[in-house]
Amino acid sequence: MNNNKIKKVSVVVNPVSANGKTGKNWPEIASWLKVEGIDFDYWLTEGPGKATEITRRALQQGSQLVIAVGGDGTANEVINGFFTPAGLVSETAAVGFIPSGTGNDLSDTLHIPRNYREAIKHLIASPPRRLDLGRVRFTGHDGNFYSRYFVNVAGLGLDGETVARVNRTSKALGGFVSFLWGTVITLLLYRNRQMAISVDGELVFEGPVTTVVAGNGRYIGGGMCIAPGAVMDDGLLDIVIVHNMSKPELLVSLPRVYRGSHLSHPRVKSLNGRKVIITAPGATLLNLDGEQPGRAPIEIEILPGVLTVKG
Repeated sequence: MNNNKIKKVSVVVNPVSANGKTGKNWPEIASWLKVEGIDFDYWLTEGPGKATEITRRALQQGSQLVIAVGGDGTANEVINGFFTPAGLVSETAAVGFIPSGTGNDLSDTLHIPRNYREAIKHLIASPPRRLDLGRVRFTGHDGNFYSRYFVNVAGLGLDGETVARVNRTSKALGGFVSFLWGTVITLLLYRNRQMAISVDGELVFEGPVTTVVAGNGRYIGGGMCIAPGAVMDDGLLDIVIVHNMSKPELLVSLPRVYRGSHLSHPRVKSLNGRKVIITAPGATLLNLDGEQPGRAPIEIEILPGVLTVKG
């Protein structure tokens, strides 16, 4: 990894991700990191938000590379640890990923192998690169307003409800089955929500919405290619609005979403933009990199090239 250049490496491990498999696999993952010549310190997270705290502290203590071991939620927490309200903790530090979660949608967009041995080799061989990052301001479940960063996808509606359902249940069957089951059950119960969606200051849709996604990455829900044209360093969000689909239409269209061929559907609107504002009545839930931290109203913007990624 050119370890003579990267002086200090920190690894943040979520032992409960992938239904506890990450914790069981961590000793072997650690041994392979050492075999590949990576000298590192590591921490096991102990609950929600801990990965952000650990990452921020590691960066403040001089870490030049922080590796997230876990799923999309772990990656999101680690990325948020790169920031304080004043901005980036370190202008030169990078983040790396060893996917070990339920969905691993971020790693699919970044072409990181899901096998951790191959992921470590990929991490070592890949040069650093600058990626865009999304920032979303949203209403928390306590009614207060919050701001968080995301690297993959922010969405509102059906996907927020699905993530909430999946995260409440066992993920022992793995990402694809867990999210497919969660999606099917949720869409059978879900009712389209009235939303007003503005992009770069222009109202682009108002009416019943099934789901709306602002993608920096391409995948959600354990492999659904929701934003097939998304590029993580183009300075743009790929916005996909699925509006007023009936339950039968949703069920029939679901395979198209996995293939990424749904954008031609007459009830799907797609466009690019830098800032998205969405209002919706009631508890319309937010999906943020596979986590469910709050609800509408939300404001999303893209921050071009602010994150250095190794891998």
